Amino acid sequence: MRALWKAWGKFVLLQLNEVDKAYVKGNAGVRALNKVTLGMEAGEFVSIGGPSGSGKTTLLMVAGTLLEPDRGQVTILEQQPYLIDANERALFRARQIGFVFQQFHLIPYFSLLENIRAALTGLPADSLLDQTDPMELLGRFGLLARKDHYPSELSSGERQRCCLARAFMNKPKLLIADEPTGNLDEQNAKIVFEELRRFADSGGAVLLATHDERASDRVDKKYWMESGTLRTKP
Repeated sequence: MRALWKAWGKFVLLQLNEVDKAYVKGNAGVRALNKVTLGMEAGEFVSIGGPSGSGKTTLLMVAGTLLEPDRGQVTILEQQPYLIDANERALFRARQIGFVFQQFHLIPYFSLLENIRAALTGLPADSLLDQTDPMELLGRFGLLARKDHYPSELSSGERQRCCLARAFMNKPKLLIADEPTGNLDEQNAKIVFEELRRFADSGGAVLLATHDERASDRVDKKYWMESGTLRTKP
């Protein structure tokens, strides 16, 4: 870990420099990211707000190594994931990045426990030695009694807690969360924000896209996106 500390005394876990991404729709082009620069240190909890279509999800996908930018540089843990092949990048993502989504993306024919264990799919044997015990995660999120239930049998709050457990399974360094509380009531939203805050406080980094004002007093930095441009939110 010491080797990753920068000269200014901070460990920069995620760095985006001058990142551009455009889509073609019909005969027109849409610039989803416009020279976006963002740095995140270990231990930081960062939120990004902005209207629908402003580029928030595209930014999360680029930062999560799921969508290659047209221009610019992405560095995570001093690695540049878009300079390695797709298989290596997928393995890097599985080891280092966790994802929490508003729509859950749970496998409908897997039980809750099987969905959590799905985070291990495709990892080599040597990567499975230091994983979190899934039963421990179930207990932590109050889901032990629901471990054999299928997603359709769970409430929205239970499904989102399952997603959190799945995201933490591989002990990632970076957590990407896209509107994780959009469908949740006050109590379950509080659980999600507290767990994201705890993850950052333990030395990870959280990049959160949200419209939820309940996140405001829990994050370290707030940004705003509009028309693909990122700026600091007062």
